[in-house]
Amino acid sequence: MKMFFERHYRKIVAGIILFMAIVSLLNAWNDSAIFDETAHIGASYSYVTQHEMRLNPEHPPLLKDLAGLSVFLFTHPNFSVTNQAFWDGTLPGKWDEGQWAAGRYLLYGAGNNADKVLFFARLPIVLLSLIFGWFIFFWVRRLSGTLAGLFALTLYAFDPNILGHNHFLTTDLGIAVFFTFAFYFYLKFVKDPTWKNVALAGVFLGLLQLTKFSFIVGLPILALATLIYPLTKMPRNSEIVSLAKYRVKKLGEYIVKGFSLLVISLFVVWAIYSLNTFKMSKETVAHSIDFNFPASQTQSVKEATARKIFIALNRNVITRPLVLYGEGIGYVFRRVAGGNGAYFMGQVSSSGFRAYFPTVFAIKEPLINLFLIFLALGITLSRGVKVLAKKFSGNETTEEKTSLCDFIRHNIISLSLFSFIILYAYISITSNLNIGFRHLFPILPFIYILVTKIIFDFIKRQHHYARLNWYVILTVLTLFLIAGTVSVYPSYMSYFNQLAGGPKNGFHYATDSNADWGQDLKRLKIWVDNYNNCAQNVETCSKCCMRENKPLFPEAFTFGPIKKINLNYFGGADTHYYFGDLATDWWDSKRPIEPGWYAISTNFLMGSIYDTTRPDDQSYRWTKNLTPVAQVGTSIFVYYVTPEETLSLNH
Repeated sequence: MKMFFERHYRKIVAGIILFMAIVSLLNAWNDSAIFDETAHIGASYSYVTQHEMRLNPEHPPLLKDLAGLSVFLFTHPNFSVTNQAFWDGTLPGKWDEGQWAAGRYLLYGAGNNADKVLFFARLPIVLLSLIFGWFIFFWVRRLSGTLAGLFALTLYAFDPNILGHNHFLTTDLGIAVFFTFAFYFYLKFVKDPTWKNVALAGVFLGLLQLTKFSFIVGLPILALATLIYPLTKMPRNSEIVSLAKYRVKKLGEYIVKGFSLLVISLFVVWAIYSLNTFKMSKETVAHSIDFNFPASQTQSVKEATARKIFIALNRNVITRPLVLYGEGIGYVFRRVAGGNGAYFMGQVSSSGFRAYFPTVFAIKEPLINLFLIFLALGITLSRGVKVLAKKFSGNETTEEKTSLCDFIRHNIISLSLFSFIILYAYISITSNLNIGFRHLFPILPFIYILVTKIIFDFIKRQHHYARLNWYVILTVLTLFLIAGTVSVYPSYMSYFNQLAGGPKNGFHYATDSNADWGQDLKRLKIWVDNYNNCAQNVETCSKCCMRENKPLFPEAFTFGPIKKINLNYFGGADTHYYFGDLATDWWDSKRPIEPGWYAISTNFLMGSIYDTTRPDDQSYRWTKNLTPVAQVGTSIFVYYVTPEETLSLNH
């Protein structure tokens, strides 16, 4: 079995990545625009065509540059900023609301094919996810062999959460990718501090900073590795007498090269920001400073200091790009501190739930992956207990004896990845920002890598027949993972494992980007068209719209065609673009409740029902007395309210 996989690994890697490509491209076309994409896509295209970052500065430009360039090359859409309120700052509301208006204009207001523009904006993220799959295989193969590399690639490629987000124009998958790239090249520098590795690590650390501002979480781990590793090194020259002097000298070398690496990364950041801002005037940047760091008597010392620094940087065209970079970092800190309203297991709060991320991890990761994580932890703890027992009992052999320095030196990669997982998980759990499992994406690749390395290193220590048994067990588990993932297509973004009842029932536990981000509006339009076709052709409906000898739309025989549907949609797509006059805007507090059709996103539905600050006559609690006609995709419920039912619902 092992020989087969090692002999044909190239074909297997190609097959796995081909599966990812097909599924991701299909979802990139079939999923409607999710909520965050509206802001990202308008900003993306403006960066490429206008060379200004007045839209969406709270995120770095790298991924948006790739998306905007793809849209520019393949679609050449209509997009003019002349006399546009989203561009000249006359849009009512806040300065940052222009990014949403720009996205809506590009997709739905300028006469473009919205689906085509959106698809090509998503395409670079898909391609990046495919390259990343190969990179995970490459890294793990170097650590633990070809079979381990294939296993880690499978964990990544068949994780429904990855497949659910690797086709959206957001930063979530991108930050996971560049965290992994940056750690790989940085740890390569740590183990071999040549100037070539310094340069490569500097470039990828810069690209990481250009992906998402949460890169800050990884810096302490990288800095710690830079300081600790040289203090564990052993000289190759046996004539060196003073080990302490050797290590101090190495520490100095690492500090100098680490600082050089940081300078290179900042130059990369400055260069990309310069390309995106060279047409921004001093006045435009000043306006941005005033919005993000306004002068006021209530601002903190840190905010006042930051404002002074940004004003100084804005005076010079060379340093001006760094203003936008600094503002973005400041925006993230305010965003995390401010929190975000979220529904979680029957509660609605903006202050954050400590159980949020552990719970969503437990119910959104496939059960096979959870089992493998616990298996790896069990192997690690068991081995640790045995080592400690031998050490304290004095039964260690000469080969088994190892110092702390030797342990760190030989395991610097695993220790760094594990430390990052712990730190990032702690920050996520204690923060107020509970808006989705996607925020844990940066630790997922490291989990795949560490779990695979631990399990396969354990298998290598077993005798021949035990190894064969373990390979059979892992093969069976892999097949179950693959089958489970394929079976829930296309509901990957809203994936929940069996503990939560699958994708159809996950909204009971958490919504937002866990279950409903606006991905199903196009599917709702298809459902409405099919329903109307059935309602208008009752005779043929009984023949062409059947499943297991039952009509797919039995209501068509009683309710008739849908001539108007009251729609409360959460997402980035434009309802009028897809439905025209068929859809009417609705919301939870709108009264009176009318007879007819309703389509409500689960994000609005659950948030309204369980928001205790809302009285009954301003909520969707009235839907609890109704049976949905359909659940479209996983995120939109369709109801039909009869005239008789409105009498009780309105009183």
